[in-house]
Amino acid sequence: MAEFAVNKLSKNRMPKVVVIGGGTGVSVLLNKLKTFDLDITAIIAVADDGGSSGKLRQITQSIPPGDIRNVICSLSTWPDKYIDILQYRFKEGNDILSGHPIGNLLISGLAEMEGNYTAAIEILSEMMDIQGRVLPSSEVPLTLCANFSDGTEIEGESIITSQGKNIERVHIKATNQNDVVTPGPGVCEAIADADVIVFGPGSLFTSILPNLLIEEVGQAVLKSEARKIYICNIMTQKGETESFTDADHVRALHEHLGQKFIDTVFVNNEKIPEEYVNLPSQDENLLQVKHDFKGLLEQVPSVISDRFLKLNEKGIYHDGEKIGKEINNYAFSHQRGIRMNF
Repeated sequence: MAEFAVNKLSKNRMPKVVVIGGGTGVSVLLNKLKTFDLDITAIIAVADDGGSSGKLRQITQSIPPGDIRNVICSLSTWPDKYIDILQYRFKEGNDILSGHPIGNLLISGLAEMEGNYTAAIEILSEMMDIQGRVLPSSEVPLTLCANFSDGTEIEGESIITSQGKNIERVHIKATNQNDVVTPGPGVCEAIADADVIVFGPGSLFTSILPNLLIEEVGQAVLKSEARKIYICNIMTQKGETESFTDADHVRALHEHLGQKFIDTVFVNNEKIPEEYVNLPSQDENLLQVKHDFKGLLEQVPSVISDRFLKLNEKGIYHDGEKIGKEINNYAFSHQRGIRMNF
């Protein structure tokens, strides 16, 4: 007989919320979630190979720091004027520093000093007094690979979406062939201990799925007793989710992990003004994601639709504060009274 312990959860403790993804959308959400009484862990993708992150991962032969930097900044309690220092990006014209944010260089330096990325993130997180934890989904540099509907395959996150083809599936591999793909320290434990797991918002194939395709991470998600929320993108993305409905997004998640696991989907039901469609400043966006309520209910038990839209001069975003309130309410209403650890 398997030994197990029954742990009664205190009604007074903060619900444990794990957010899995990468990119701007997750940072916007976390910036609002930190204002609630939640125990937050952010698990961040490490397959980015473009821009400053791509250059630094080549130089240091380690994971990219960009999304990690943004998430740490979003969870920090520092005044904006200090956060702006880490976010400052060197201007063009310097062959060595051009395009690199100060924070990326700081994280890379700390990782070299400490000998691993997790320790570097812990030091910077403590220094910036963040509300929560930030974990890389793996400390092994990963390469994202995509299989397209025409039978071709491309490697490298930064060029996958530039192919102008329909993605059928994605998979990951260790960038260095001698490495074994393993989860980052604490990742599977955080998932197993979560009350709520949130996926996104963010790029489906390049920010969310790369985390879940680490075998142990995907299995931990499937085994977790946590309530699982997917925040669907508001807009389609060029070379990634063109013509996708919200149900198509969820279907792709389920197909990649081999079974249905999402409990609730958050979808925006507000129409995008025409002047915000195909903005030059939002070159990844195409059209508003179509709502397929019937298709969603074939995939998930529940759907929460609302005006989760926030518009500004830069483009279209999720309303982080509104979604944060929904997740906070969801977390407290679904907080478990008893957990069994086998």
